[in-house]
Amino acid sequence: MKKTLLHITKCYYPEEGGIETVTKYLVDGMESYNSYVVCFSHDGETYVDTVDGVRVYRIAPSLRISSQDIAFSYYGHLKRILDEIKPDIIMLHCPNPFLYPITVRLKPKNTKLVVLWHSDILGKGLLYHLVARSEDRILREADQIITTSPNYIHPSSPVYKYRDKIKVAPNGFIDTDLVLRPGDSERIEAIRSKYGNRKIVLFVGRHVPYKGLNYLVEAERYIKSDCVILIGGRGPETARLGKMTNSDRIKFIGKLPLSDLRCYYHAADIFGFTSCSKQEAFGIALAEAMYCGCVPVTFTIEGSGVNWVSLKGETGEEVPLGDAKAYAAAIDKVLGDEELYERYSQAGKQRVTDMFTCERAVKEMETILDQL
Repeated sequence: MKKTLLHITKCYYPEEGGIETVTKYLVDGMESYNSYVVCFSHDGETYVDTVDGVRVYRIAPSLRISSQDIAFSYYGHLKRILDEIKPDIIMLHCPNPFLYPITVRLKPKNTKLVVLWHSDILGKGLLYHLVARSEDRILREADQIITTSPNYIHPSSPVYKYRDKIKVAPNGFIDTDLVLRPGDSERIEAIRSKYGNRKIVLFVGRHVPYKGLNYLVEAERYIKSDCVILIGGRGPETARLGKMTNSDRIKFIGKLPLSDLRCYYHAADIFGFTSCSKQEAFGIALAEAMYCGCVPVTFTIEGSGVNWVSLKGETGEEVPLGDAKAYAAAIDKVLGDEELYERYSQAGKQRVTDMFTCERAVKEMETILDQL
């Protein structure tokens, strides 16, 4: 008989984001469990819908404080949901500090609590101190804590204190989205031709401070190779970044649709992954780019899974955090050595194929939950 698994998360499909993507493929892929989802809605309504056969309870927030949704009715809604579905396991996707005391209070006695620790809460100052105690309690009460990389089990993280009950289940990327389709080869050639068949350094992601795009813009001044830097995505930092440079080698290309993203990954030579904080806990885009043969250049980020996804000197280059000149030199090194480029490219694709597909991630998670 199938066990019942309730995912409690901030948002869920069709909303986009890293945690949303991970939750969706876990829900869809873990067929040995009856899965349900509780999340916030952002259309002002509280309701229940069905997504690909899975019941999703969406609760309208009353307000938002520092990117955290708060719903005054959440306690009552979650209590009714727990009484209705009687889950064997609750998986709480963190960070989500508003839900820590509510989940601890309402968790049925015989229900296992799994905390999936996507990342620490960083950069919140005084607000973090207000939730630190409830964060520690949810970790203490959890039957199992799961991190997405061994690197995150680090003294700088709140989970380190409870490392004796941590297991690792890596995030995964949806590899079928990146398989080339008819017409893609022509599109890839068109992208390369558009930029004069010069080498391409690609960034894809939100334009927020922890992505470190200012370092990529600065590094352009020191890159000696004949290349262009394509910056995909957008965000609150876009305008500021645009003002930082007048170089014709840097092109802001906006958010790429999924149908075109894989072609840009395959067209690019270097993946400019300049994330500079533990807020980048893993790097799904990093794994996607590696799968397409794009060679990453990363910073060393203590306690982040980034440097576990891509291994220094094996799948790409890694330089000291924030050193734009070293970053530029690493790009030149790879672009100037065809043999090194091919070695990194092949090793990177093999590593993510072996370790970081969503199928592998689902299998690892099922093994952990079955043991629990």
